Amino acid sequence: MAITTVVFDVNETLSDLTPMAERFTALGAPAELGPLWFASTLREGMALAAGGEMRTFAELATATAAGLLARHGVADPQGGARHVVQGFLELPVHPDVHEGVAALAAAGLRLTTLSNGAASVAEKLLGDHGLRERFAAVLSVEDAGIWKPAPASYGYALRTLGVGAGEAVMVAVHPWDLHGAARAGMATAWLDRGGDDWPGHLTPPTFTVRSLPGLAGLLA
Repeated sequence: MAITTVVFDVNETLSDLTPMAERFTALGAPAELGPLWFASTLREGMALAAGGEMRTFAELATATAAGLLARHGVADPQGGARHVVQGFLELPVHPDVHEGVAALAAAGLRLTTLSNGAASVAEKLLGDHGLRERFAAVLSVEDAGIWKPAPASYGYALRTLGVGAGEAVMVAVHPWDLHGAARAGMATAWLDRGGDDWPGHLTPPTFTVRSLPGLAGLLA
């Protein structure tokens, strides 16, 4: 069955989270809390998903940021956490995103997103960078009722888009996300910008590319 629909993860796949480190240093905290905060937020969301529960990304992101800031002696960790989370509304996209999105759209593929964050955040990211018109739908696990990589999150996206699993490819930088999509029957494309090794305990991706523009030729 031919792939007709490309489903993008958003955080780190399209958006560049590097500036989040500056949100922490502005509060007098170490820059390395940026990646740790994001990973901690994902951990909490996945822990809830394992039990069939969910909270919004914003709620968990604020809680994990406040905990890290308090641990590092920031005077107002709750206010600082709000400052950190606000940074998600001001992120850039990775340099390869514009060219890659244009190439995929030119190949006649329908582009969508499925994020563990809010749809409004993805809408703003795409809108701020002139990409929104390229995407047919912007979806969030908040409407699925459970975070990725739970199978139901991908099932929600497929039902909403009206496509079978074999017609869709999930694109992400996160192997755990692609493992979940593969378990749901989707094709997967690993955007391996860092030249990392694929974790051997996870389902291998259908496609691997070092930058987004290379994916269009593989799917055409």
